[in-house]
Amino acid sequence: MLTIRFLRQGKKHQPFFKIVVVEKHRSPKSGKFVEEIGFYNPITKERRINKERVLYWIKTGADVSDSVYNLLITEKIISGPKRVAHSTKKKKEESQAEKEEVTKEESKEEEKPSEKSEESKEQKENEAGQEKKENINNNNS
Repeated sequence: MLTIRFLRQGKKHQPFFKIVVVEKHRSPKSGKFVEEIGFYNPITKERRINKERVLYWIKTGADVSDSVYNLLITEKIISGPKRVAHSTKKKKEESQAEKEEVTKEESKEEEKPSEKSEESKEQKENEAGQEKKENINNNNS
């Protein structure tokens, strides 16, 4: 199975992407691809895509990654609605759920130390009372 996706190139903080046709199971960083059909530089917004080759590979059954699909729609090579490439909403919901769990745990922990502190105060008082009695008994004998 083939797919059309980005292959990241460039230095740190200076990325540019080759648009390549690659086997789906291959790692994007392997560098082994069937054909390079364009490039995209997100910093300068420069892009060049071979429209004929893209349409050929789509007709032969190659899948298109969400990001490349959205770029092809922007370039008007294909038509249709854009796909959601990155779902940030789920992350926000998950992080809010985690925060709620943490606050619940903290509130439970806050209740426990107060109970423990009361118990420990009583134990200390009992121990102190017993020591005084022992000291008094030792002094009397």
